[in-house]
Amino acid sequence: MRDASVVDPGFSARFSARERTYVYAILNAGDRSALLAHRAYHVYRHGLDLDAMGDAAAQLIGKHDFRSFCGVLPENGVTVREVRSLTLARHGDLVRVAISADGFVHRMVRTIVGTLIECGLGRRDPASMRAILAARDRRAAGLTAPAHGLYLAGVRYDDYDSFKEPPVFC
Repeated sequence: MRDASVVDPGFSARFSARERTYVYAILNAGDRSALLAHRAYHVYRHGLDLDAMGDAAAQLIGKHDFRSFCGVLPENGVTVREVRSLTLARHGDLVRVAISADGFVHRMVRTIVGTLIECGLGRRDPASMRAILAARDRRAAGLTAPAHGLYLAGVRYDDYDSFKEPPVFC
């Protein structure tokens, strides 16, 4: 779906946004999928622990300095963002990670997902998220998940919400 509307001259698609939502798709199965090869990140080890991932994710809700999850510092150096929701759900072999925030720093979502996967695989303690945030050091967080599972699912403005579920989950 595409929409068009008349906006104020001062409107900016980037700076007028109130919230953005990204959805990340993880294929958690023993075998790769030809159909999802470029649409979801394949984590072959079966049975990601979504409870552990959820415990870790809960610590990221709220306003925090996400420097540890940032690939390249923004020009203004500000890495404080407010994560408003971070949810995980299993749909068969697919795991859906959805994160909404007032903004994101470079590679923030992919680094959060990579760190959550490490928690789900038992390689990282879910309680470590607070220490990762406090470190303000990219080396404290986990791996950066690949781009091919990431979807910009929507942008919310004062009077418009463009959210659309990515096709991998439809």
